[in-house]
Amino acid sequence: MTFEFWFMFPIAIAVATIAMSTGVGGAIFFSPIFLIALKLEPTVAIGTALITEFFGFSSGLIAYLRLKLIDFKMGWQVLMFAIPAAVVGAMVAEFFPGIVLKAIFGVGIIFVGTQIFTAWWGERREEMGKEIETEQLKLKDVTPDPDAQPYERHVIVAADGRRFEFSVFNRAVAAVYSTIGGAFLGMISVGLAELMEYQMVAKCRIPPPVAVATSIFMVVVAVLAASVGHIISFVNAGSETMLQVASIAMFTAPGVLIGGQIGPFVQKIVPPETMKIVISIVFVVVGIFMLATLTVA
Repeated sequence: MTFEFWFMFPIAIAVATIAMSTGVGGAIFFSPIFLIALKLEPTVAIGTALITEFFGFSSGLIAYLRLKLIDFKMGWQVLMFAIPAAVVGAMVAEFFPGIVLKAIFGVGIIFVGTQIFTAWWGERREEMGKEIETEQLKLKDVTPDPDAQPYERHVIVAADGRRFEFSVFNRAVAAVYSTIGGAFLGMISVGLAELMEYQMVAKCRIPPPVAVATSIFMVVVAVLAASVGHIISFVNAGSETMLQVASIAMFTAPGVLIGGQIGPFVQKIVPPETMKIVISIVFVVVGIFMLATLTVA
């Protein structure tokens, strides 16, 4: 192994801190770094990003477990669809040419960015007084969506005494989002956390702290399943690929472990609205840049 990737340690701390404070997958930052800056092969970059993300989200999961903000029941309901999709996505990724994976990633990250911005804009409209009556009726369960499956009331009591009560709607829609997100997670390392957080916050009106914590739990389990497939591919590719992955992971893994502990506390300090705007803009810019450099090896 080599120490040439030492600079990834501080970068990993920063990325994991952002990821853990917003619920956005760290791989959505690492994949472009590995593809563009380090010029790794797409399959190697995506697999390495997933492995790194697993360490970071595992660290963040421990922190959120202490805060008691995870809704495990809702998380497992989503993972029933996300895990198989993630495994299949990881298995089929190696059959796609690198330029195709980069194109899928570029389009996917732009989509995620726009979805995050849409969720933020919807919240702002609600605060400005638009559609308040409709949203209040939904929250009071007076006029539930006739197409939605029966919902159930969830109660989460955090370690600091905060009490969150909410209803879970649209299980069928959540199943679709989790399947798509899981497949994208396995194939291009991003999608599950971003799509599910959007679904939980914007569509189901789940409190953001619970949505972030629960999405991190879901991603840890799904990433573990998807990473196994990529690790097998690395082993089959030979020792050179394994050494390259290990040389990067030896710096990114400790970095995300540290950032994973910092992120949950940053989430209490930095306004989530600011985070959402900045991240949505960054995702769209990175996606456009990725599409503009498709011919770059």
